[in-house]
Amino acid sequence: MVKNLIQYPTPLSLQYATDVRVFNEELFSLIDDLKDTIKENNLDGLSAFQIGNYYNVIVVKDKNNNFIEMINPRLIAHSGVVTTEENTTYYGDVGATIQRYANITVVFQDRDGKDCSYKASGKEAITIQRKIDYTFGATFIQKMSKDERDKFENKLQYGIDVGIADYCPTTFKRDYILKFINLLLIGMVGIFIASFFKDGLWSYQLYTALSVVVSTVVYFFYAQYEGKKYTSCTSCQIGNIFGEVFIVFVKLSILTISSYFFIK
Repeated sequence: MVKNLIQYPTPLSLQYATDVRVFNEELFSLIDDLKDTIKENNLDGLSAFQIGNYYNVIVVKDKNNNFIEMINPRLIAHSGVVTTEENTTYYGDVGATIQRYANITVVFQDRDGKDCSYKASGKEAITIQRKIDYTFGATFIQKMSKDERDKFENKLQYGIDVGIADYCPTTFKRDYILKFINLLLIGMVGIFIASFFKDGLWSYQLYTALSVVVSTVVYFFYAQYEGKKYTSCTSCQIGNIFGEVFIVFVKLSILTISSYFFIK
């Protein structure tokens, strides 16, 4: 029977698959369901986890497109490393770059409970490794570094194959320029207060105000440049940039006018 495939964001599981101890019709029915689902969806293999069953069972196609039934599979040997571009039905069309073993040896039991071993390489080895990942309640996302995982999660959140340049981050490099501008404004406040106790501070206030203007211009043009790299939220960024510049100039105007009358 063809089964529905579990897909993101539905969680797979947080537990390991349960090893099969009883080889009966329930098990055989599960294996047949996996085969039917593979055929229906034109897949290279499936883990029982992917159709909502928690038995440690996977079914994969060999090089000749014949089914290999692996019950309680264990990866016992490997050699070589390859970098692959992988897709899995769980994440739909969103792929990832993953490092895998080039050659593997797997031990498992067949439907008669007989111990078997199987050596695989190339695409076949990669498929088996990916299906075994599911038996540990995992997907290839667990094999990524933190940065790679962040990129992949943004692909999932913002659409199919949306790269790192196409999502809207929460922080930008331009924020450092804005922090510097705010420090200059705080400095102007300090000069304004100090002017009540000391004369001749108008020139310092004027130079600081000029520094705010220059820094704000730099911020505006750099922010425009940086914003073009994140196309998924361009409109909101433009609004934020203009809003920040407007606020800075309002603060600067208030401080400069106040200083002109009270300091000069």
